[in-house]
Amino acid sequence: MQRRMAHGLALAFVVAGLGAAQEPNISEATPAPLKTVRSKPEVSKQAGKKPYQVGTASWYGEYFHGKPTASGEPYDMYGMTAASLTIPLGTYVRVTNLRNGRTVVVRVNDRGPIVPGRIIDLSYGAAQELQFRARGLQRVRLDLVDVPQAKRHYQTIAMNRPPLAELP
Repeated sequence: MQRRMAHGLALAFVVAGLGAAQEPNISEATPAPLKTVRSKPEVSKQAGKKPYQVGTASWYGEYFHGKPTASGEPYDMYGMTAASLTIPLGTYVRVTNLRNGRTVVVRVNDRGPIVPGRIIDLSYGAAQELQFRARGLQRVRLDLVDVPQAKRHYQTIAMNRPPLAELP
């Protein structure tokens, strides 16, 4: 009797096991729809064009606000400007945040950065647009832009900002 019961239980486990095996395993499962798959953000629409430079960017702000830049104009921390040691003054540069794909066009009007290993210092306003103001440093791609193209793509950003007289 016990032997018959053991055979019956074994047969029941085999049948149950075969029934469970008919469900797809992980390798047979259908792939997730493309809409649910996360992909990296688009870094640049200039896929075939070689970047001028890739490296670390920083930003500078309130301490320099209103002080003269290397070009002679007062530094506006809310403007779309940058400092570079190698790019000529007055050159427009498209800066792409490689972390999130955001871009901004800035005009080089100052010399810097003075910290080794950094390729560009951005104004506070540019860093805010690229969404790395809170991080302080960010890996970026620089592309030189000709003046007519820069003027077509340059956006004026309206911000509430204190008048120069109110800053310390």
